[in-house]
Amino acid sequence: MFTFLDFPLYLMETLKRWSSLHGYVMFMFLTTISKGSACEAPSSPECFRKNTDEILYMCEWSMNKTEGSVTFHLYIDNKKYGSTNETWYKIHGDTVIQGRDVNIWVEAYAGSINCTSPRKSVTLVHLVKYDAPQSISMSWLGNNLSLIWKAAEKHPALAEVLFRKHNNTTESWEKKLINTTTEASKYQVILVNLLNHSAYQVQIRHRSTQAKNPLWSKWSPVVTVPAELEHEPEVTVTTKLLNGTRAVMLTWKILNAAAAVSGVTYRLEDTQSSHGCPCANKTKTHVKTNKSTIYVSYSAVNISVTAINAAGHSPLANIQLPAKPAANLKICDNTEKEKMKKNTCKQWYELQDRELKPENVITLANKKSKGAKQIKASIKDYVRYLYFEHRCDGGKPRTVKMCLYYKKEGAPQREPQNFTVTSETLDSANLSWETIAIEDQRGFVTHYSLCSEKISSQDERKECRNISASLLTYRLENLTPGAKYNISLAGVTKEGEGPSAKLTIYTQPEKPVNVWWSFGLLFVFFLSSTMCTIILKRIKNKIFPPVPTPVIPDFFTYQPESQEMLEEKEEVHELMLSPLHPEVKSVPEDTEETTALHGEWDAGSDEDMGDERSDSRMSGESSDESPGSTDQALRSSREGEITDLEQVDNEIAMLIYRNGLVFDVKTD
Repeated sequence: MFTFLDFPLYLMETLKRWSSLHGYVMFMFLTTISKGSACEAPSSPECFRKNTDEILYMCEWSMNKTEGSVTFHLYIDNKKYGSTNETWYKIHGDTVIQGRDVNIWVEAYAGSINCTSPRKSVTLVHLVKYDAPQSISMSWLGNNLSLIWKAAEKHPALAEVLFRKHNNTTESWEKKLINTTTEASKYQVILVNLLNHSAYQVQIRHRSTQAKNPLWSKWSPVVTVPAELEHEPEVTVTTKLLNGTRAVMLTWKILNAAAAVSGVTYRLEDTQSSHGCPCANKTKTHVKTNKSTIYVSYSAVNISVTAINAAGHSPLANIQLPAKPAANLKICDNTEKEKMKKNTCKQWYELQDRELKPENVITLANKKSKGAKQIKASIKDYVRYLYFEHRCDGGKPRTVKMCLYYKKEGAPQREPQNFTVTSETLDSANLSWETIAIEDQRGFVTHYSLCSEKISSQDERKECRNISASLLTYRLENLTPGAKYNISLAGVTKEGEGPSAKLTIYTQPEKPVNVWWSFGLLFVFFLSSTMCTIILKRIKNKIFPPVPTPVIPDFFTYQPESQEMLEEKEEVHELMLSPLHPEVKSVPEDTEETTALHGEWDAGSDEDMGDERSDSRMSGESSDESPGSTDQALRSSREGEITDLEQVDNEIAMLIYRNGLVFDVKTD
């Protein structure tokens, strides 16, 4: 409801509107004049705050300056807020009306010519414009790309992201509107479903989500996002010894083009100083080539190589160089009492199972080091250390002394391990064992004590002998066959003997000669001798046949059984003799068969002859023929018989020799 008190305010508002109308008329007039002049009107100004908490307003405009010097006057509701030669001007918020609409414009003066920008009605409190995103960092999360930049305020913002692949600049930009997240004064957006092995180009702009009339910021510069470094560098190490110094030459393969599109830097870290004196803290070196050389001492050192690009870093490539002790390390002599020299460093590496671990090292850089006494006191008793002494020569570390060190020694606390017997004979046994672990030796083992004791023997005593500490096998001799022994082995230091490893052995008994085995050997011997004799005789008969022995037939005088038989008259029957055929004369080769046939033939011949005679007598007695005819026939037959018999006797009496065999034929 309008009251009298509101009249002054109404009057003032009306006057402002008329003044605005008058200004508009003047603007049209000046614009008309400027068309014929060389002055080009500037753009309408934008006045805004850089965040919602800001009290300063930044007013910006643009103009193509054709004259050498141009002066700008900024007006807000007909109030001049200063002159400037720049295209921007800052106004404190307390000097302007922020909560309602105001008209703003700019007048440009170039010599005698002036021109005015178009007017704009705005509410200043609602205008917020962020600065363009700067220092954008990026990282790959699988196939998702994370983009981070400095936040304009504590509230989240709306970001517009343009992106495309780096190797295809003719490709159109893809656009995404993403609400940012805010953490540790940083804005972050994540582009999903990209390819982490490809490179991209990215541009970002953002605006406030709290202001009623926010303005988009300017675009950020085009940012190149390289591909992800998924694998650690493949490092090749070459070491060269240089009189107490090791030159470590490192080379690695060049990365793929997508990962190195915006450049790659390699970070080298080592636990020794590569550009200063030894025993320094861990140092870092950055190189842009694919090779580098560092210098380290003979003590253990860890070296790591990491590839770094704009999108992150690769996994570490770790190189562990163990200590390089001398071939035959000696025992240290009063090392702890020696005075520290300038640029000298001492190190004690704790030995555990002959491994030199850099984390188990005690370092004393110089005698004035803070806590030098505490450092020396931290050296443990009964623990073996590998002692190094380094010096700095020409900025390079050099090892000048190495030895084995015990602050205090004691007897071993454990026995030799895996004490076993590998073989046993009648009077000896082979023994083997493993050395005592370094942490259990508690001192330098000078030798082993090996003792043997025969069980169930009252006469023999326990025998002990010293064995070199470098030996791990021993042959125990001069034992009694078939006996039982207790064997013990212990390590010995200068402080005494440690626990013993024990075992029991049995020597092999003497075995009697096996009787059956002897009989078997004798049987084989006689059988072999007999077979050899037979074979030799056969060979001899083949090579040297035996000389035949003549066969003399036995003749027996015929004794008549009675006188009557002598007086009996001989009767001759008719007899036919046939000559022998050639095949009858063939003689068999088998001597044994011939002898048997010969005996049978003799016996048969005698019997046949006796039968013939008896038959003749019987036939004579019963014959009815006349004596004259009989005599005549007998004479003729006897003449022929004598001739044939003589021939037969000559043939039969001959000795026939074939193949070393003799046959004899006898007749009555």
